[in-house]
Amino acid sequence: MKDRKIWLITDGKAGDLAQCEGVARALGGTIESKIVAPRAPFSWFLPHGPVDPRESSRTPDSPLAPPFPDIAIASGRRAVGYLRHLKRASNGSVFTVCLKDPRAGTGIADFIWVQDHDPLRGNNVLVTPTSPHRFSVERLEELRGIPDPRIDTLTAPRVAVLVGGNSRHHQYTTDDFKRFDKGLSSMAENGGASFMITTSRRTPRPLETALQKTAGKGGHFLWDGTGENPLGQFLAKADAVIVTADSTNMIGEAAVSGAPIHVFHPNGGHRKIDRFLATLEKLGILHPFPGQLITDRYTPIDATPVIAAEIEQRYAHHRDR
Repeated sequence: MKDRKIWLITDGKAGDLAQCEGVARALGGTIESKIVAPRAPFSWFLPHGPVDPRESSRTPDSPLAPPFPDIAIASGRRAVGYLRHLKRASNGSVFTVCLKDPRAGTGIADFIWVQDHDPLRGNNVLVTPTSPHRFSVERLEELRGIPDPRIDTLTAPRVAVLVGGNSRHHQYTTDDFKRFDKGLSSMAENGGASFMITTSRRTPRPLETALQKTAGKGGHFLWDGTGENPLGQFLAKADAVIVTADSTNMIGEAAVSGAPIHVFHPNGGHRKIDRFLATLEKLGILHPFPGQLITDRYTPIDATPVIAAEIEQRYAHHRDR
């Protein structure tokens, strides 16, 4: 339904917005991003407490002021509380979708998606191994046919290197920097790999410096943030992927490429992340890094169309009530 309106409700975090955008694009319709920024003390009690009054749908300049959408998709603890508010303000007309465990029970939204390492279950909960994102098998196939001289001149095997950084559960150490750098050197020397590298805002400076030195040796490409983001091209044209374990989103994106994923474990960890990785290991798509370069492909794993199809079915039932 191209004429329906979809709101994406987040607090602006890139990972949350990417998940919402991926699902919304798969659904189709007019998409609007709504960024909420609740003040203290309202932010302290979300998703359980009331929303910030200045962002209430009753406030004319609120991001949630009517006319309301047909579907609202939210991700992130602070944003999820606004789904409950929107449901009440619209007298139930808006079909509400929560991506990730809302930490407020299954009743906070009409539909909830979680990964299978999360314990939440219910009649309105869909569980998949990986998370939704902005890429698709079809989009990557299109990108394979689009020239990009930054990448196309690199020799095979081309390896996408997706680097996260310090997080709540992972803190990179000096030993991690050395292990990562040594692993790249070994893969380049023994496996003949050329690297397509991208970092994040969380990447520690010493690791970023080491990656710049690797790229400076020639035969590799490090995206410095200028020009169009080449992540889609990286995934489309990679023979293999290296990704850091601190980001399940990046691993989920890599899984849609069909290229084997080599996972680097920095210091730290979390049992939920361990369960997520164990699931993908059973599917045979994860490999250790540092380690031998593996290039055997597999059937891409993409949760986005599965989630969108479930929403479509439930939304049709909601609309016909």
